[in-house]
Amino acid sequence: MSTTRLRSGQLAEAAGVNPQTLRYYERRGLLAQPERSLGGHRLYPPAAVTTLRVIKAAQRLGFTLDEVADLLEAGRPRRAGHSDPGLRERAQVKLAEVEARIADLRTIRATLLETVEAGCDDLTSCATSTDCPLPFADIADITEENHDERSCC
Repeated sequence: MSTTRLRSGQLAEAAGVNPQTLRYYERRGLLAQPERSLGGHRLYPPAAVTTLRVIKAAQRLGFTLDEVADLLEAGRPRRAGHSDPGLRERAQVKLAEVEARIADLRTIRATLLETVEAGCDDLTSCATSTDCPLPFADIADITEENHDERSCC
């Protein structure tokens, strides 16, 4: 087992993160507080590289830092060496969120394609046109009904 410790810059470079990220993750509890050298330099175990890579990979999959913290905590060994990773259940929830966002994005895409095909060039004119495919036409009517005659801004 290696006892080589990494200084902040070395760890950041090895994991592909900014050195300030290390301190932020420490404050958030995602990364364990490092040992200190006699000169006060932070010294991290080599396993911290893996931890940082796992955090960044989870973020790329759409997990928030709070969710990543929960996943890391759930994966830590507990009584008699048992752990409750919970990754599968949390990944299923995240997958459902992603699928919902994809459905929303498909709707947005279809509406934007209709807008391009309709030749809408002026947002204000389009908002008041019955031919406008954008969903704000109804909102424009409501806004006009509720608008008082005060000058804006």
